[in-house]
Amino acid sequence: MRAIKKQITLKRLVIVFIFAIFVFNYVKQEITIKRIKEDIVNSQEHLDELENKNSKLEADIKRAGSNEYFEYQARKRLGMIKEGEKVVNSQKQN
Repeated sequence: MRAIKKQITLKRLVIVFIFAIFVFNYVKQEITIKRIKEDIVNSQEHLDELENKNSKLEADIKRAGSNEYFEYQARKRLGMIKEGEKVVNSQKQN
């Protein structure tokens, strides 16, 4: 009789152990899935930022090819003026 109870207890122990392994693996997979979904969201946000930056750079490239842009840069960086223009310097006094 004790041998039968021992077998039943051993079977239950094995079943509980296998069930615990399944539960552990399930929880581990759920945590991994959650982390992967968060990574996907973060990657999508980063991709959106890069696409916006790319759009701005493409607009800058298109604008850089225009004569107005060259004139703006010549005035700003080199201090150039057109013929007939007068230079006005405003200086703040302390």
